[in-house]
Amino acid sequence: MSMKLGIIGGGQLAWMMKNAADKLGVELIVQTPSPNDPAVSIAQHSIFAAVDDAAATEILATKCDIVTFENEFVNLAALSLLEEQGVCFRPQLAALAPLLDKYEQRCYLRDLGLPVPQFLALSGEKKLESQIENLGFPVVLKARRHGYDGQGTFIIPDFATLSKIVNQTHSQFLVEEFVPFTKELAIIAARSVNGEIVIYPAVETLQKEQVCRWVIAPAQITQEQSLQIEAIAHKLLTSLQYIGVCGIELFLTAEGKILINEIAPRTHNSGHFSLDACETSQFEQHLRAVCGLPLGNTRLHCASAVMVNLLGYENSHCDYQKQRQQLANIPQATVHWYGKTEARPGRKLGHITVLLDQDHTNGVEDIIHKIESIWYPQ
Repeated sequence: MSMKLGIIGGGQLAWMMKNAADKLGVELIVQTPSPNDPAVSIAQHSIFAAVDDAAATEILATKCDIVTFENEFVNLAALSLLEEQGVCFRPQLAALAPLLDKYEQRCYLRDLGLPVPQFLALSGEKKLESQIENLGFPVVLKARRHGYDGQGTFIIPDFATLSKIVNQTHSQFLVEEFVPFTKELAIIAARSVNGEIVIYPAVETLQKEQVCRWVIAPAQITQEQSLQIEAIAHKLLTSLQYIGVCGIELFLTAEGKILINEIAPRTHNSGHFSLDACETSQFEQHLRAVCGLPLGNTRLHCASAVMVNLLGYENSHCDYQKQRQQLANIPQATVHWYGKTEARPGRKLGHITVLLDQDHTNGVEDIIHKIESIWYPQ
């Protein structure tokens, strides 16, 4: 009999679990708001409800053996009542609890002794000036909940801008120092029910307007930096007793220091290269971890790889068939198209991975430029 896995969220991260689910004999059942969401097309069954609708999750739980998460915008308190009634969540709610609020996440990482930027939570009881005087400008302002792909994140150049955003927005905010990084890095790690941990090669990422544009695997960093990042992943997942895949975004400073940017308790955009470049993709790894199966090999089976997100640049219902065919004609390229019915600026519509037979230091910029010149209008 196959394992039945419930997924809260039906976007492309759930959609990309299909091949692994077929391979492992796992049936996918999704809870997602819209019949047009990508994973609806690959799920055995779908429940159409918001991801924070705990009543819908209670129904979902009756149809599956384990419930996992495609995103973290859930009602943890309501889910805790279901967990008390015997619903099996993986990762466990106790592992998610310190991570969903970005200020609490920062505190957890700091108390664990892991390297993070200076930060504080804004308090309405104190004057704004006195709270941030030790940070200096620019600062980074982040909504404590529900921010992703740049939403709820602001680079603040001065006090007037900070005051305007804080006073106009009814959100709780985290403020942290602006890190003048030389590279943005990321790593995907997974931990099994037995405590086994596997880690993918660290990658370099480029964000534009806080949305990932491309990823290069592996990152060109020192062995010492790579080992430090792996140690961060081990310490974090072990402390949380985490089960599943986790994405960790990091900064590399001019002094060679590693700082943690954010933790994503799920599969992550920075690991999409693994679908084509690794023996075990991050999506198969997540299914293996949460279903209690042995974890798979994380090594690259090519010298390097580049992943470029295909982001919306207009409001449209076009399927961009012409551009997709041109992209597919690039040697050793694979196009993953998420089947979304509506494009809008910044929306992730798909991605392309190109495998390289030699070290990526030469030519990778040309590949990225070629992809983006095909995809984006001149």
